[in-house]
Amino acid sequence: MTEGLSSVIKILPAKEYYLQGSINDNAKDVLLHRLRGLCDSTESEPETFHDHEMVYVIRAAGPGTQQIPITVRASHALDHPDEPWHLRYVGNPEASSSDRSKSAMVRTCIDVGTSDELLPFLQELGFRLDFEYVMKGYMFRKGRMKVTVSKIFRLLQQGKTDGIEPVSLSCLIELSLIAPTGQDAVADDMKTFAEQLKPLVQLEKIDSRRLQSV
Repeated sequence: MTEGLSSVIKILPAKEYYLQGSINDNAKDVLLHRLRGLCDSTESEPETFHDHEMVYVIRAAGPGTQQIPITVRASHALDHPDEPWHLRYVGNPEASSSDRSKSAMVRTCIDVGTSDELLPFLQELGFRLDFEYVMKGYMFRKGRMKVTVSKIFRLLQQGKTDGIEPVSLSCLIELSLIAPTGQDAVADDMKTFAEQLKPLVQLEKIDSRRLQSV
């Protein structure tokens, strides 16, 4: 699976540029109103989603005796159960993302639709479930940019999506854009858009690996 995943990445090189932030639940409606005015299709209601996402990990052999964890995300829509499952791979943020001259974080990204046999397939390959959660929220588009306003819920019992509770009293805001390698200029457009959401939400370059080490 490690070699197969690597070959897919080489065949489909794509970069995800992203900025993240959060907003208190009591200010969410104001932000949604602002996004409706700034994004495409201002006269229609924003697209909603209600997804169950499972994070699977496998450890592959690295240099010497080092074990390198490879993480993939399997998700499906709870509100549209007949739609395909999705398998998503995101790499670690590129080292250049920490450069102050860069306007957004950058990472390799692959997103594919699959059959409903995805979970048994991952388990047969040796992947193990790390954690899972439910996300509910809204999605907006501005050209090639995507904005999601997500409420994250933990499952009270593994695999049971009908029993959940919110992780916090805030929503996760993510501005992202998928582009071929070498189009770093799109990050400047994202920064310009993010400025229009202030002071409601501060979208920033956040490296989740640093948060995990705090």
